[in-house]
Amino acid sequence: MATLKIGLFGIGLDAYWEQFEGLKERLEGYLSVVEGNIAAIHPEVVNLGLIDNAEKAFEAGSKFRKEDVDLIFLYVTTYALSSTVLPVVQRAKVPVIILNLAPEAAIDYTSFNQIANRTKMTGEWLAYCSACPVPEIANVFNRTGIKFHQITGMLHNDPECWDEVTEWVEAAKVANIMAYNRMGAMGHYYSGMLDIYSDLTQQYATFGGHIELLEVDELAYLRKNITHEEIATRVADFKHKFDVQDDCSEEELQRAARTSVALDKLVETYKLGSMAYFYKGTGNFDNEDTISSIILGNSLLTARGIPVAGEYEIKNAQAMKIMDSFGAGGSFTEYYAMDFAADVVLMGHDGPGHIAIAEGKTKVRPLKVYHGKVGRGLSVEMSVKNGPVTLLSVVEQPGKGLMLLVAEGQSVAGPILEIGNTNSRYKFSIGARKFVNNWNSYGPAHHCAVGVGHISSKLQKLGQLLNMDVVQVC
Repeated sequence: MATLKIGLFGIGLDAYWEQFEGLKERLEGYLSVVEGNIAAIHPEVVNLGLIDNAEKAFEAGSKFRKEDVDLIFLYVTTYALSSTVLPVVQRAKVPVIILNLAPEAAIDYTSFNQIANRTKMTGEWLAYCSACPVPEIANVFNRTGIKFHQITGMLHNDPECWDEVTEWVEAAKVANIMAYNRMGAMGHYYSGMLDIYSDLTQQYATFGGHIELLEVDELAYLRKNITHEEIATRVADFKHKFDVQDDCSEEELQRAARTSVALDKLVETYKLGSMAYFYKGTGNFDNEDTISSIILGNSLLTARGIPVAGEYEIKNAQAMKIMDSFGAGGSFTEYYAMDFAADVVLMGHDGPGHIAIAEGKTKVRPLKVYHGKVGRGLSVEMSVKNGPVTLLSVVEQPGKGLMLLVAEGQSVAGPILEIGNTNSRYKFSIGARKFVNNWNSYGPAHHCAVGVGHISSKLQKLGQLLNMDVVQVC
């Protein structure tokens, strides 16, 4: 996987340096502060210094291309010609964030107006002139088709400004992760579930990455070579990480452990960062035995940053990977029912859950039947941690490409269905009825990803970096 690289440059006007003593050095000092702040967020920063003429701008653009930067921060230190900016971003061809940062909250007008030398006064003014060329730069970017984003604030003592910089960097990290992610697609779609059918090439076009089409037969073959020692170790791991209920048989735990170890080997073979799966297995004992014992292993994978979506839901595997890459988790979920008395929506799913974001320890229960699916075996029962949550769906829009559908809410305590599946109660600021109507109106698939925390502002920035529409319903 490639490491995210951030490009940084400042701009000025070379004609000023001979006219105003010390101005260039002062602005370069400001640029060093910016570099230090960004490096504290992410250490891989390529700082090309102060670009002050067109010749340097072309060199800088080429340098950024050679360094393979993913995102550029353009720090506006003082007035500069747009011709010193355009070649840099045209050559680099990556998203650009304009940093319009004043060195202080305000000019000390009294001290400024007491400067006896008019030339020095102008030099002092120019050190505060960061806002001046931004309209010119924005005009030229718009007319040349370059998308840009702005952060306006202060170099010092401005947490709002630097929190926004942090979110842009985090969004760029996630875009980079998605660009190099290898997703496994094992098995086939759940027959007749038309909303989840995906255009895989469109996924490549939007996120990049690689999708490896996998056979369940390969996983079944790997299971046959798992040792008794490996199985015993994994069963012990289950008992440590899960709350295994007393009615779970040792035989079923060993069956799930065998599959879990085989899954790890499959993930390592193909260097997978996420997976979507579904398979009937009817008529083939090995395949049915494999697919019906997969839930615990997939839950462990999901908890360690390799999210697994059931029912071959490619779009939702992408949504889960995005949420997990932001550090929010990303568990597979869908509407279960509505509780109008409590004004909450019950959401969950059969199959794997993100046990790292569970409220308490995730229970393991035996099921005699997997509803709507072949086989029986062990399943997980968990609720997402009480507190703020974000829902994310990757939506295929007719003729428009992919979009991100987002909602923020709260995971709240209360009774759940103890059916051996993931299950949570969610409350939304607009109420359960309006949330369901608004969410459904955008035509998402019935699955989505849920993660902890409110991260809609980060998802908005990710969408802008990936040229995706982002809709937030609450």
